[in-house]
Amino acid sequence: MRQPTTASSGLLATFLTLIDAHRPAVQQERCFQRLTMLTVGLLCAVSRHTLTQVLVSLGLGDLDWSGAYRLFSAPRIDYAVLVRRFLRETLPHVTPEQPYLVAIDGRQFPHPSWRMPGTSWLHNPTSPPFKRGIRRAQRFSHLAWLTPPTDAGDSRALPLRLIPAFPAKAVRPDAVTEHPDWPPRTEWEAGRDQLRWLRTELDAAERCDQTVLGIGDGAYSTAKLWADLPERVTLLARCPKNRALFALPVPATGRGRPRKYGERAKTPQAWLQERTGWTEIRLPVRGRLVPCTYRVEGPYLVKGAPAQPLMLFVVKGIDRIRNGRRIQRKPTLWLVSAVERDDQWVLPFPANDLLAAAWQRWEIEVTHRELKTDFGAGESQAWSPNGTILSVQWRVWVWSVAVLAGYRVWGMTAGPLRSLGRWWRGQRRWSFGTLWHGYRQELWGLPEFRPRWTATPTTWTEILETHPPWAAALLGSRRT
Repeated sequence: MRQPTTASSGLLATFLTLIDAHRPAVQQERCFQRLTMLTVGLLCAVSRHTLTQVLVSLGLGDLDWSGAYRLFSAPRIDYAVLVRRFLRETLPHVTPEQPYLVAIDGRQFPHPSWRMPGTSWLHNPTSPPFKRGIRRAQRFSHLAWLTPPTDAGDSRALPLRLIPAFPAKAVRPDAVTEHPDWPPRTEWEAGRDQLRWLRTELDAAERCDQTVLGIGDGAYSTAKLWADLPERVTLLARCPKNRALFALPVPATGRGRPRKYGERAKTPQAWLQERTGWTEIRLPVRGRLVPCTYRVEGPYLVKGAPAQPLMLFVVKGIDRIRNGRRIQRKPTLWLVSAVERDDQWVLPFPANDLLAAAWQRWEIEVTHRELKTDFGAGESQAWSPNGTILSVQWRVWVWSVAVLAGYRVWGMTAGPLRSLGRWWRGQRRWSFGTLWHGYRQELWGLPEFRPRWTATPTTWTEILETHPPWAAALLGSRRT
């Protein structure tokens, strides 16, 4: 008998070790074993990732599935403990001297139902900008940890916490009156709560001196969020090109109430017309050096947040020819919360580090795509007040644990798995499709999945008998 050889040895063992580290989130051992079983089944499912399909992938489609559904509707899982334990698992990868880098964004999971809890009419982000549309969906706030970038500018976004950000007009179950997960809140309010939670958990983990650096899009550049920003939290957010900015007020000398704002400053877009005062650098981003021309202006204030000075980043666009292709990149504008040093308001971190962190924010968009297309986040058909939220949170948690295990075993390399074929030139770093293939390769090598291994058959008839045709189909489902 020939034993199975897997190039990704250690991946599954690290994954199961991480799951065992989250044991305090489930009180009963029986429920924890069921949770582990469903977690492994979620990695094996290759079609829709509903809970029923996960059970079918495990060969349990003919058995009673009510216990699996009660795991989320009861609920049997303490999500607060679950995300707290996962946060502690990320801390060994970040030194206390480094800023804890996170990205924050809102995410919609479409559901056409008019009765599913949490659904409401929301703006459709896939509609064209010149004619915005709407759709029925559930809205969540996603807080993701960005791994420390390598020298080549590689990073990963691992979801830390997913909380609902349902609007006031979302469908609310009749049984829910004062549920902690059901308060109506806007996207920026949910983002503020995420940053507060992270700051509290880092303090509890004896990381009081570690600064949190959050990166968000324009939805988190509101004056209310700047005014209510938690202490020891730095926020870097996209800025509208016509944002009204004000200089700091001149200290009052006479009678009357002191002014909160100074004179009106230039709009962020107007700085693009300046010819001097620019700095040119090259940032390492995903294995290549990206030219960047920027300037820093400020400090400024925005209406509604007079106590939080801000610094403005103005980054020029790019329009050039490279390898026969025209590269166009629009200008970007960023606001970052300033800090006071030697009686002056300055940048909280070096400009190069902030711009490099802004580039890494794209990793959360890649995470959103993989969660929805390959991992089925939002495909669950849960109708209970707890299940409609926890079933989505559980899928995102499984994805985070699986990616963290891959990060610990493979780092940022290409991974040890073989190529898909002669036509494939390989990859510089492992993709998520490579990661899922690595897990399935190790799972199918276990005795519980494949009781015997034989030598490679010589005839086509023997190949069909010993190696089912679906094995090639599953390999073909892997995305590079």
